[in-house]
Amino acid sequence: MRLIFALLMMLATLPAMAAESFPTSALDIETAAGQKFHFNVQLALTPAQQTQGLMYRTDLKPDAGMLFVNRDARPMSMWMKNTLIPLDMVFFDTDGRIVNIEANAVPETLTSRSSKGAVKGVLELPGGTAAKLGIRAGDKLLSPDLK
Repeated sequence: MRLIFALLMMLATLPAMAAESFPTSALDIETAAGQKFHFNVQLALTPAQQTQGLMYRTDLKPDAGMLFVNRDARPMSMWMKNTLIPLDMVFFDTDGRIVNIEANAVPETLTSRSSKGAVKGVLELPGGTAAKLGIRAGDKLLSPDLK
């Protein structure tokens, strides 16, 4: 009986979590070779938005993503709890320079995926995007939302 109650309570929270809305913005990634790739990203600004992230999404357009920006640079770790699609986690520094990429994070896993040192934030993209486009450490994110 307790299990049924717990499941019902969990299901009751899903619509509220899915209802969280996110502002959007344009973001470019410029590679060391001079190529530019354009993305339309959602901004995870509030604690509620950052907690929800891309949880429960069943798809993500190839040119879409989610941007998490910290006030100050700090080490960051992300996980894939309740995230149903693979993601590339692109960690960047205060200049927007990519520090490291955790590629193709497996959905619904609790493995910690961390930045290599202090970073300003992380850009989540559909899994495999970085490899497909040749995006790597040292490339640069360009957006007014990185401040």
